[in-house]
Parts: sequence; C-alpha cells; structure tokens
Amino acid sequence: MILELENVSRKRDGRWVLKDISWRVEKGDHWVLYGLNGSGKTSLLELINAYLFPTEGTIRVLGMEFGKTYLAERLRSRIGFVSSSIGQKIRPDDNAYEVVLSGAFASIGLFEDTDAETDQKGVEILRELGCLDYANRNFHTLSQGERQRILIGRALMADPELLILDEPTNGLDFIAREELLESVARIARRPDGPAILYVTHHAEEILPEFNKTLLLKDGRVFGSGNTADLINSECLSGFFGLSVEADWQAGRPTLTKKRAEASPK
Repeated sequence: MILELENVSRKRDGRWVLKDISWRVEKGDHWVLYGLNGSGKTSLLELINAYLFPTEGTIRVLGMEFGKTYLAERLRSRIGFVSSSIGQKIRPDDNAYEVVLSGAFASIGLFEDTDAETDQKGVEILRELGCLDYANRNFHTLSQGERQRILIGRALMADPELLILDEPTNGLDFIAREELLESVARIARRPDGPAILYVTHHAEEILPEFNKTLLLKDGRVFGSGNTADLINSECLSGFFGLSVEADWQAGRPTLTKKRAEASPK
C-alpha cells in the first residue's frame, strides 16, 4: 500500500478545507488528482507530505501512520515531490546537475560530496529526461519547461516509491508542455517505477498511463476510481455543475462546454 486515507478532514481558520476524504493508492497505480482552483488539492498534498496533520481521520503513507511515527525525514526521502515552491528555493548559484544530485540527499542544495555511482546516476537521469545538454547551466537561467524537468530529475534521484507532480505544466507553452508530459509518460511506463500522483485542473493533461482519478470538489471526494469511469461527459457535467462534452482522442481527453440549444421560434 502506497497511501491510505480514512475519513480525513482538515480545519483551517475555523473552516473545513478538507472533509471526510477516504482514498487508497496501491503500488503500480498512477493517479490524477483533478479539481478546480480552491478544491483542496494543495491542502491534501500538504497532508500527504506531512507538512500538516489532519484534524480528524487516519493517514498512512508508505506504511507509516501519522501520529505514531516521526515522519518528516523518513517520508520525504521516499517521496519525490515536484512543485513550483521547490523551484523557488533553489540556490542562485546551483547548476542543473547539482540540483539533480541534491535529490539523493532530499536537500535543497548540494551540501555533501557525491561518489562516482551517484554522479553517474545523475547523468543517466539527465539523459533520460533530455536535459544533458544544459547540465552545467545555472538552474535559474533555464526556461520554465527545462526547470521542471530538472526538478523531476531531482525527485527521481532517491528512487522514490511515490512521485507527486503538482501542476508541473503551469506556465508552459504547448511544445514545452508536451515534452514534459512525454517525460512523465516514460517514467510511468517503467516496470520498476514509482506510483505517480499527478495534480492538475486541465483535463487535456490526463495521459493514458494515468489509470486512476480522484475528483476533488469543495474539499470532498466527488468520485474516485478508474479514469475512464470518471472523465466522461456525464460524470464531469455533474462535477462542474454545467453541461460539458468529454472527447477522447489518442487516449487523452479534451473538454468543451456544451452550447445551449436555441429556443424554437
């Protein structure tokens, strides 16, 4: 079991931001966490990463139950977390290769000497993600898409059991987005790869490799299960509260709002 939440709720400033969340992620699953802005996605990620703790309910991540184990360092060495907030913390003088290598130590910045095996692993990850050409460039001079791939590389250095990608295509143009998604798909197809949790509010980013979906609305689970059972016109019309059409092409969906039919004259 990768992740298990039982009736988890979280209160902040006197308001429930998450309520009665129950969810199980098995080894080998690749999940989409799908919801609009303000749905509670960030709060849920903060719980999974043990940055916050639930007000009610039980959370087990990678076999560790919150409240019974000291979690922070033990968990974060086994979870690869990619978010814009991590990119903002990278030191000004670090190059892309150093950022990737730092993932072996779950640190922001490289503070320890690395051995030949770690160095070679970093090179292989850079090559796999198509980043080798700019390995020696300063991280902050890279394009947004290049930085995101470097952060994914950093997350992979520790061979995580769970890889969390928090809206990784934000700010990317179409080409950079598709290049990044191709990299994610390759990771998902690894036979020994991590379970993936991909967070988004864009349906067109849902890859064929994402076999499971959690729909989150107003801090509650609207639906959870097989992606094909949830990312369809009927389910999403109820989810959004308006009529939408989900059209699948090449294993990926696109959404359009249905136009109201003109009244007969």
